[in-house]
Amino acid sequence: MPLVGQPAPDFDMLSTKNLQSLNEHVRLSDYGGKWLVMFFYPADFTFVCPTEITAMNERLQEFKNLNADVLAVSCDSVYSHKAWINTPRSETGLGTIDYPIAADFTKEVARKYDVLVESVGQALRGLFIIDPEGIVRYQVVHDMNIGRSVDETLRVLEALQTGGLCAVNWQPGDKLLEG
Repeated sequence: MPLVGQPAPDFDMLSTKNLQSLNEHVRLSDYGGKWLVMFFYPADFTFVCPTEITAMNERLQEFKNLNADVLAVSCDSVYSHKAWINTPRSETGLGTIDYPIAADFTKEVARKYDVLVESVGQALRGLFIIDPEGIVRYQVVHDMNIGRSVDETLRVLEALQTGGLCAVNWQPGDKLLEG
């Protein structure tokens, strides 16, 4: 079911915010007043997932410059996330990641966002942009084998922030359409 235009489903998950203790939660309310780019990925220690997670990390400052936080989510445990982060990239790990990865171990949040593939217990590649008031403004869901574009995510975020009408292939700085 499309969530665009609806209040974002609430969540409360353990995360890697404190990589040592692994006891810090992330909640939707933590992001009030900011934009949130929340993306689900299928599993730790896989092939496509680290390309997305590290690409988002490399562009994190651009999101922050747009008053946006980034949150990654999978159905793996925080212990798996920690092991993956602590594994060097040269050994199929992530290395340092400067935004939290949340553990939806119960799969409750993936169900709420309608990205859970029940038969395998993993999330599809769902990406949601939630505005500062907690409303879902964008969602895209990919098959597990296809990575998402950080460029497109940033473009859409900036388009949403204009509050105006953005034509096809709109780019930041382009004129808005008059309605």
